[in-house]
Amino acid sequence: VLLPVLVPHHGGGQRINCVNNLKEMALAFKIWGGDNSDKYPMQVSVTNGGAMELAVAGNVSAIFRAMFNELSTPKLLICPEDTMHTVASNFSTGFDNSHLSYFVGLVTNDDNPQMILSGDDNFLVNGKPVQPGILNLWTNSSVVWAKTRHISVGNIGLADGSVQQVTRLGLASAISNATASSRLVIP
Repeated sequence: VLLPVLVPHHGGGQRINCVNNLKEMALAFKIWGGDNSDKYPMQVSVTNGGAMELAVAGNVSAIFRAMFNELSTPKLLICPEDTMHTVASNFSTGFDNSHLSYFVGLVTNDDNPQMILSGDDNFLVNGKPVQPGILNLWTNSSVVWAKTRHISVGNIGLADGSVQQVTRLGLASAISNATASSRLVIP
């Protein structure tokens, strides 16, 4: 009975849950896109049920609100190791960026399956924590994962639906592989 208490916990299980959250989000994007001419919510106007105008203004929650039918619960939008954000009870009442642990890539499509679709929002750019809003990452940006989650590594979801746990070098490589720049919207 006491044996599990004696074994040190390294957070590996929580890391797997975060990867699962990103996989569920990638599936939701794919399903939503299948019903919307292969475009994601950030590529479809609000008047057509998407979130394009809101996303380019930095409203990440609008992207997920547009996909609420494809997402089973707002709980998927919080990394289990995130102590800064809280889980929303639903997608309507009070649902905003404070209920999100993940960024979304604005320039994502199936033409380049290695483009960044989503990922953990706990990174530093040029030594500073990312701020909410639009972030343009260039191949020469100094990007590192903050130590607040996953012990200095992070997870990213790609346009092909895969999820990768990456180090600082892996994140820089993903940014480089995606395009000359990656445009992200940070909650």
